[in-house]
Amino acid sequence: MDSASAPPAATIVLWGGFALALVFGAIAAKTNFCTMGAVSDVVNMGHWGRMRMWLLAIAVALVGANVLQLAGLVDLGQSIYRRPSLSWLSLLVGGALFGIGMSLAGGCANKNLVRLGGGSLRSFVVLAFLAISSYMTLKGLFGQWRATWLDPVALDLGRFGLKDQGLGALVARFTGLPPAQALQATVAAAAAGLLWVVFKDKRFRTNPVQVLGGLALGALVVGGWYLTGHLGYGENPETLETVYFATNTRTLESMSFVSPLAYTLELLMLWTDRSLHLSYGIATALGVVLGSTAHALATARFRWEGFASLADLRNQLVGAVLMGFGGVTAMGCTIGQGLTGISTLAIGSLIALAGIVAGSVATLRVINWRESRLG
Repeated sequence: MDSASAPPAATIVLWGGFALALVFGAIAAKTNFCTMGAVSDVVNMGHWGRMRMWLLAIAVALVGANVLQLAGLVDLGQSIYRRPSLSWLSLLVGGALFGIGMSLAGGCANKNLVRLGGGSLRSFVVLAFLAISSYMTLKGLFGQWRATWLDPVALDLGRFGLKDQGLGALVARFTGLPPAQALQATVAAAAAGLLWVVFKDKRFRTNPVQVLGGLALGALVVGGWYLTGHLGYGENPETLETVYFATNTRTLESMSFVSPLAYTLELLMLWTDRSLHLSYGIATALGVVLGSTAHALATARFRWEGFASLADLRNQLVGAVLMGFGGVTAMGCTIGQGLTGISTLAIGSLIALAGIVAGSVATLRVINWRESRLG
């Protein structure tokens, strides 16, 4: 299915996702938004500017997504992040491996998409290996390892009276509050804590680029939820079933880039397979690249870039493979879990994000230790 032959709702999702990601890529390029860079700034320099921008984006995405939920416009409980089975080992191990990989590769999937738009051939190679690795983890050899050793280690939250793994449901279960009130209280507490950390720093408050960047990136995640979960939700004219159109997970989605790269690779390799089609995820990956390209050309910053050395090539490829496996295993990357998943208040997203940050911090410290010994 292409956008020309797709149902109207699917066409809206495809072009809407592309437009959202186009803006996302341009803003990420303009603000130098990078989760790995934010962690590196804190570990290496004690500088929290980019970290606060990321936390601000999380706060906006969290509030916006749950306002949509409370208004009945979307059902975040249907997303992959809120399933009642909590595969905690997959989330933790996958997150840690993704964090290690992004530190070795000098950036996550989103950052490499942005760099590719700016002319980085190095990022093209990284993304190619990341796509291969993520595809192997979805449907190939790596997927067998994941399904055999990691995914079965799970906690059935239904046994504890929880319908899903949202923090709101957990608060309602243990406080006796009605679900809507429990969700409101949880969102308010989480947002207040994040915003206090973000805006307590005067230097950040007076940096309009980072403040506006965080606000806009979080809002774009909310836009993705509304697009796929409301505008893209309707009756399929062929089957008469109510479905979520043009998403690979067959439910509502927002920004995430590891699995979409695998589906992009699959579509390119099997182009004549009529069962395959463009999806929201593929459209957003392309949109980020072109948004970054537009910014690079407009600011005269487009530069071709290759690998610095054989050691650089080795680190980048190892990092790409780890990101592909880790991102699929953890059900998302620094954007897919670190913004989109967290906005649903899923317990699993918190576990995955903790793994990503821990893996990145540990790797950066090892790199610093090795460099100090060599120096």
